[in-house]
Amino acid sequence: MPLYVLLAAACAALSLPLLAVALIGGDRRGQKRIQQNLSAGLVAAGGPVATQKRSAFSVLEKLTLPANRAKLERLHALAGRPAGWSVRRLLVVKPALAMGAGLFGLLLLSAKPGGPLLLLLLAIVVLAYFVPDLLLYSRGIERQAAITLALPDTLDQMMIAVEAGLGFEAAMSRAGANGKGPLAEELVRTLQDMRVGLSRREAYLALSERTNVPDLRAFVRAVVQADAYGISIAGVLRTQAKEMRLKRRQRAEEKALQIPVKVLFPLMLCILPTLFIAVLGPTIINVTTSF
Repeated sequence: MPLYVLLAAACAALSLPLLAVALIGGDRRGQKRIQQNLSAGLVAAGGPVATQKRSAFSVLEKLTLPANRAKLERLHALAGRPAGWSVRRLLVVKPALAMGAGLFGLLLLSAKPGGPLLLLLLAIVVLAYFVPDLLLYSRGIERQAAITLALPDTLDQMMIAVEAGLGFEAAMSRAGANGKGPLAEELVRTLQDMRVGLSRREAYLALSERTNVPDLRAFVRAVVQADAYGISIAGVLRTQAKEMRLKRRQRAEEKALQIPVKVLFPLMLCILPTLFIAVLGPTIINVTTSF
């Protein structure tokens, strides 16, 4: 067996444990440090600071370009920052997946070398590298759709609470506590941002940046303007809730009008040929046997 085949197999075998640790194992060193701080208190100012040792995965983290890392941060925020998919773990998984796919492709290429197989190998490596980005993008799209769908009902709940005498933050807290899904989580996160010191404007703008939903951005702009100019928040909520319900109905009608166009191509490619065969098939057979 050629030497480079043995080297490729050895590298593939070594990359699998790294990938498993990156996927399964968390930041145990950081968790242990947090537990020590909670139990023994924070380190006093001016005291000795423990130097952080370089992780075994720091080399893999540096293989990701800064532009791709910023995009990954953005996708991670839009996906709701899932706990099991930390950015550091994704930065390790991306090159590890690409290396594993590349080494596996080298094994296939050594068995049967050729130009088309080499192009397929490059495509597989690129796809393996961007698999975490695609998963985060898909999860972010689903999350934004869920926020758009739940926004009108949440605004109705907040409007009822404000008209009953509660303040806007109290109504937001009630809607976040009683609701479920990503929108309720974002409302709770916004209230937490205000409790740790952010102003209302900064917390609301951070909410619109984290979600990237056009309807929610319009609502945030209306709330920020109402807070700046002293407009009644109940009237803003009533107007925004009515507009969101109208937009939701219009989106449903738009999707219903798209159904005939989407059904046309499966009908022409799958159903009509079968129907023609069933109807005209016996006639064609009779004609061919008669002549």
